Amino acid sequence: MNYYYITGTSRGIGKAFAMHLLENPTNFVIGISRNRSIEHPNYRHSYLDLTDVNALVEFKFDLHAKAKKIYLINNAGVLGFIKPVGKLDASTIAKNYTVNLIAPSILTNEFINCYDSTDAEKVILNISSGAGKNPIDGWAVYCASKAGLDMFSRVVDSEQKIRAKTPLESIHKGFHIFSIAPGVVNTNMQEEIRAAHKEDFSRLEDFIGYKVNNQLSEPQLVSKKYINILANIYSIKEVLSSIKDYE
Repeated sequence: MNYYYITGTSRGIGKAFAMHLLENPTNFVIGISRNRSIEHPNYRHSYLDLTDVNALVEFKFDLHAKAKKIYLINNAGVLGFIKPVGKLDASTIAKNYTVNLIAPSILTNEFINCYDSTDAEKVILNISSGAGKNPIDGWAVYCASKAGLDMFSRVVDSEQKIRAKTPLESIHKGFHIFSIAPGVVNTNMQEEIRAAHKEDFSRLEDFIGYKVNNQLSEPQLVSKKYINILANIYSIKEVLSSIKDYE
């Protein structure tokens, strides 16, 4: 059996990802979010508020001694209010950093700790964003948190490669980690962007145009592309990439 832990499965890319995986009876999905929207015999939901650091610290992964594959997909992310720095709400800053960076960091740490001696293909996929590489006005916290997630992924990858050169590799199989951006996707986040005020966001018309001109990818298509990419992890050459790099 293959086990997939996915954050943010109540909607968008996370839900589409889970539904595609559940088409295969050898896959079992554990959804992690505040709300449940999936019913399936091979699906279990873990109700977890990703803004609650104490709850995150207490979260534990199940032991899957006979698993063929165990994946952690850090998909959940929030944009929050689109406003320039100086007009942001302090509590929103803290909440957004927690969901976008602290939560995936804590979950990744526990994932590696839990499955360190498990003999399975172990993969961590972080859903990245082009915003982590390019500054966008009004998105300071989102850009910074995604950039942090990219660097966190690079460090974990570096640690795994260093470890692979030691005798420990003969005892434990290493972890693979990737941070892959999906491009612009037709999710609730895009609705939030289009609702921004022009004075707070200079690129408002660009994002309205993505919707008007049908330039937004659907979550179902994007999640399928991710699954196709992950079907052969050894074909992924870099820790950081974008879905468009494989098209």
